[in-house]
Amino acid sequence: MLGHHAAAAASREGHDLVVTFRNLKSLEPLRHLKFDARHADLNDRDELRAALLGVDAVINCAGYYPTVPRSWRDEVRTATCQMDNFYSACADLPLRKIVYLGAAIALPRDPEGQPATEALDYSGEPRDKNPYLQVKWALDVQARAKAKAGLPVTIAIPTMSFGEFDPGNTTGRFILETANGTLPGYVNGRRNVIYAGDAGRGLVRVCEAGRLGERYLLSGENLTMQQILSKIAEAAGSSIPRTIPLRAAKMLSAWQRVLYSLGGPVPKVSASAIAVMSSGQFIDGTKASAELDFTPQVSVNEAIKRALHWFQGQGLLKAAS
Repeated sequence: MLGHHAAAAASREGHDLVVTFRNLKSLEPLRHLKFDARHADLNDRDELRAALLGVDAVINCAGYYPTVPRSWRDEVRTATCQMDNFYSACADLPLRKIVYLGAAIALPRDPEGQPATEALDYSGEPRDKNPYLQVKWALDVQARAKAKAGLPVTIAIPTMSFGEFDPGNTTGRFILETANGTLPGYVNGRRNVIYAGDAGRGLVRVCEAGRLGERYLLSGENLTMQQILSKIAEAAGSSIPRTIPLRAAKMLSAWQRVLYSLGGPVPKVSASAIAVMSSGQFIDGTKASAELDFTPQVSVNEAIKRALHWFQGQGLLKAAS
């Protein structure tokens, strides 16, 4: 999703565009753009290097996302190894900028309850061993270490993104399953939501003007999960899912993981989904506004409508009964 929007934004700004891909089908929505397409996989360092030849900047939108129950240490190992392949491929190329697409969950909560800024840091490994949190924290640490070692890395952190080109298995799941009436419930918490098109435009601004080694939060509107689900339900003409206490959600997730280990289905209440819902916080986007002249242009309500239209066009929405 964010890769598509970043590609479109880069093209609009007049950049010569190179798009790397794993699955040729993923290029179809970009057919109206002019670009050079190159196959690459994060598990193949040589292929990555070949795909990056001749470019002067790269925006990496291929962030690892835990989708099935695994040890958090295994997830971190997979994620950091893949990104180490990427950074190694970049190391001897004349790149002016490497943009790592980060996640706000890598930042601890503000100790005074204020909206989070880029200055927040964990003092060490987070105590919460949620795989999604651990992966995103480790990748943030890795990116900043690469910048200190001399690579031209800058970190762009879009918040929870809704919009077109969404595969529907991460943040878009909240829209898709609320509209279809299949979301088992939600854990309330604070979030920040941005239109995916604005996030893609922000990624390009970070690439163009972001300072090396710095983080930039690309923020939209601060909302609770209850407010977000209410907006989705209203736009979809569906009922808002019920609230699930965090403790109950974790117990249900643990039980579903046990069933999965015995050959059952992938958990609907995943550890990643719980982290996305409960571990968020409000976000302060002042730095990106001041340094990059970045402000969102599309409201959350409109972003939800555009995402619903996209899902409908993909045949993923159930017909109204």
